[in-house]
Amino acid sequence: MIRGETARRLAKNLHVRRLAGMAVVTAGLCWLGVISFNSLAPPQDNPFTRLELDLPPGVATGMKLDRLAQSPAKCFAALDRVAIGYTPVDRKDKVRNCELHDALTLDQSLTPYSSTLTMSCPMTASLYVWERHVVIPAAERFLKSKVVRIETFGAWSCRRVNHAKDGKWSHHATGDAVDIAGFTLADGRRVMIKDKFHDKGPEGKFLRDVRDKGCDLFSATLSPDYNAAHADHLHFDMGLYTICS
Repeated sequence: MIRGETARRLAKNLHVRRLAGMAVVTAGLCWLGVISFNSLAPPQDNPFTRLELDLPPGVATGMKLDRLAQSPAKCFAALDRVAIGYTPVDRKDKVRNCELHDALTLDQSLTPYSSTLTMSCPMTASLYVWERHVVIPAAERFLKSKVVRIETFGAWSCRRVNHAKDGKWSHHATGDAVDIAGFTLADGRRVMIKDKFHDKGPEGKFLRDVRDKGCDLFSATLSPDYNAAHADHLHFDMGLYTICS
């Protein structure tokens, strides 16, 4: 019979072995779970796969778009895979808060814009996903027509929030924001935020739909529902704070 100190040592060793065995089994199950998730989850729902801008947005798309700010090379590579036309921009400014790094001027997208847009790469990627997977299908669904031009108030602008003389700098100052004023359709209609956002018909539904779905792609989405300063446009930005209104 095993007694005393020997018995206690054996019991302790058995306990350690059981814990070690449980840890190995748990780690194995976790590893199998990761392998299964990577093989079965759609790429747009998998945070571990690279961002593909031509895929419909999934649960991980917004997070992947946010991560592009930490990896300019991956961001530009994502744009290149969908053949977006752009000219790289790296510009110092007399106002330090308005300098542009790893930015671009948009030369060609799926839909023409009414003015030249100079933006950060992550802003461009998010805008492309919104244009391709939100605006284009929503126009067909609600308006039965194609968007031939996106009306914009611009992107980069060296200014503070609401054009104030003092206070917080706008995300426009770093090219991380864009203002959308409305849309011109193939049938000649102009669906403008200031005129149709609260309309109960298909044009208002279209504008609210592209606003709502923008909330999943941009950090901040502001509309006429936010305040009077946004009565005539949708503001999208890739800042640190999240808001949808």
